[in-house]
Amino acid sequence: MARQSSTEDPKIGELRATRSLNPHPQAVTDEAFCGNEFFDARDVVQVKYEMVRRVRVDAVPVTESAAAFGYSRQSYYEAAAALDAAGLDGLAPAKPGPRGGHKLTAEVCVFAQELLDGDPALRAKDLVVPIEDRFGVRVHPRSIERALARFRGSTDETG
Repeated sequence: MARQSSTEDPKIGELRATRSLNPHPQAVTDEAFCGNEFFDARDVVQVKYEMVRRVRVDAVPVTESAAAFGYSRQSYYEAAAALDAAGLDGLAPAKPGPRGGHKLTAEVCVFAQELLDGDPALRAKDLVVPIEDRFGVRVHPRSIERALARFRGSTDETG
């Protein structure tokens, strides 16, 4: 994470820390964001919320609203869906990186479960080396526990 300089606006530092710093604030041309202290084009959550609100409350066409806030029509629909699904939290950019146990595929989970079925005394920490030896992936024991819980739940529902 970038360090905040002593001359940087504290709000920019906070927006950056919460991944809410708009990378293109200059693209926001909506009149409410020009010369109004309350509206801040640097705050991506506020920008996306206002973009969606303009369409839903002010009946501004999607294309016009998206353009005024520096986004595409597709981005508008993604923001609207995220707002509906998760509220304002849905408008904040997600943490970068993979989601879920991407190293722990179904094949790895089957292997781990077979080891556990063969020796109930084994624990997740005992599976790290066999998984690494067989599949070439190094995983944390807690990740194994979570993946097996998901795996068991998915096989219980279908089995």
